[in-house]
Amino acid sequence: MQTDAQSLSPSTKWQWNKGKIVIESPERPAGQKDVLQLALPKMKTVRVGFVGLGMRGPSAVADFALIPGVEIVALCDYEHDRAERQNATLRKHGLPPAAVYSGEKGYEDLCRRNDIDLVYIATDWDHHAIVAKCALENGKNVADEVPSAMNLEECWELVNLAEQKQLNCMILENCCYDWFEMRTLNMAQHGVFGEIIRAQGAYIHNLDEFWDYYWKNPNGSDPEQLGWRLKYNRENRGDIYATHGLGPVAQALDIHRGDRMALLVAMDTKSVHGKELVEAKTGKPCNDFRNGDHTTTLIRTANQKVIELQHDVMNPQPYNRLYQLTGSRGFANKYPIEGYALDSKQLTASGVQPQVDNLSTHSFMPEAERKALEEKYEHPILKKFGKLAKEVGGHGGMDFIMTARLVYCLQNGLPLDMDVYDLAEWCAIAELSALSMDNDCAPVTFPDFTRGLWNKYQGYRHAYASPEEEAAAEAIAQAFTKASKEATAKLKLWQLYDNVQNAKSDAMKQKAQTALNKAIAKARAIVAKQL
Repeated sequence: MQTDAQSLSPSTKWQWNKGKIVIESPERPAGQKDVLQLALPKMKTVRVGFVGLGMRGPSAVADFALIPGVEIVALCDYEHDRAERQNATLRKHGLPPAAVYSGEKGYEDLCRRNDIDLVYIATDWDHHAIVAKCALENGKNVADEVPSAMNLEECWELVNLAEQKQLNCMILENCCYDWFEMRTLNMAQHGVFGEIIRAQGAYIHNLDEFWDYYWKNPNGSDPEQLGWRLKYNRENRGDIYATHGLGPVAQALDIHRGDRMALLVAMDTKSVHGKELVEAKTGKPCNDFRNGDHTTTLIRTANQKVIELQHDVMNPQPYNRLYQLTGSRGFANKYPIEGYALDSKQLTASGVQPQVDNLSTHSFMPEAERKALEEKYEHPILKKFGKLAKEVGGHGGMDFIMTARLVYCLQNGLPLDMDVYDLAEWCAIAELSALSMDNDCAPVTFPDFTRGLWNKYQGYRHAYASPEEEAAAEAIAQAFTKASKEATAKLKLWQLYDNVQNAKSDAMKQKAQTALNKAIAKARAIVAKQL
């Protein structure tokens, strides 16, 4: 895998066929088994290592620190201080200190540890798939920030590794857990909108205030120090950040649970603002900015549904992910105005009695009807985690819901909400849209990452434990965290940690670290004995 992954991968094989670019899907190697609905044994404790602690990672550490039954084992970042600072979060919650790794290859040592179940990746885009591959190769489950893979080669490598190792490789698409999206998904699954035939999603977010905050790799790969995200937009064409808009609508359309994305066509505008940004930063003309300011992609599914995606991080527009569902009996829209459109007959059939006689789909339903509809179809996941998520925050709370749900599934031995095929399908948009635009906006077929199994399961569904199993898992989790905090205090782990940080020489530091490691091992033994 390259360390500067580009949207076009040299290993992609394709051919022209009747005016379409047809992407080849390699056969599943002999002896390799799919991971659809993969359910691993219950994890009484979810032991986590974090890689990438710049912009997104710290909030993830904070979320995991709030969840019972989680042990944060290790922290890793290219910059040592950024990783070390996250121990302050663990200290605040009375949790034991985590081991710290740093440097360009620090993640390799973290992934080789034998006391980690899950590697959570929040690096720059170039390293998402690289770290995920390393984690899977070392027998770890993966939770990978978006976009989790930058091209088809990375998508296939992660699919194959997840299948070979029979491990989870989840894309961390937080927008699937936002309130409107979850309620609307629940409505769609109960037939409120009839058959969904068209959907829209987008990532429209003017990043002018953020470009300077993106990490600038010091290894020479970014000589003009543009920061990794602007550099990537300069070098790559396509919808390179599709998953926020695509993820929620793919779930509503049952993608690889009865349908699959089959064909796309993409087109973009020229680069105006992106080109100006580089020129302002470098003081030189920029004639090689690949990505257009605004990209539009149309996708048709095997079941003849249509998805429209948009990507624009350059221009002055209000934040917008669109999220629009058009069904045969109703309509849902999130941006720029939230609302639902159902007529009186369909609303009544959906279990809500209209308070007006002439309710029609010519406009969004009144507030009273909408509130009643949302209350009836409040998603079970929001009922369980929503209150605490609102208090915690993080993109309105959806980040915490995603984390809590991930831990819930691992602790209860359930399939995760998003699998490696979701990851590959949603991330493949980058390369497929680039191929389309580089060939005069030609139609491009999708590879089948499930290799023929996209119709094996019918309908996207979240998995749940029985109330009894759920209560038992929660009791074990709470007992673990209580015992861990007590052992941390009893053995004065943070005092020993401070001894390491304040050591005056390398020899003293090594001695202090040895004492801390022994105490952490003893604390774990105490906790294990109590459970």
